[in-house]
Amino acid sequence: MPSLRQDISAATVEDGMVLLDERSGRYYQLNGSGALVLRILIEGGGEKEAADALTEHYDVPRDRALADIGRIVSRLCGAGLMTP
Repeated sequence: MPSLRQDISAATVEDGMVLLDERSGRYYQLNGSGALVLRILIEGGGEKEAADALTEHYDVPRDRALADIGRIVSRLCGAGLMTP
């Protein structure tokens, strides 16, 4: 299950979430849907639960929600913010 690295701080903001990489001092911003997915994953939910939330909250098809989740996780892992 993916999780944020220990040296990443996350803060919810009005339109999403901001992540701070404490090692580099670099900030990253997630929009509302990205923040929703990340919150579910870091609270122990899986991609199924995240897809359920996206389809419910944003009224998108399940296959699109799952594809979006894969892209979000891939980008966060690629940026070194999350471990797979």
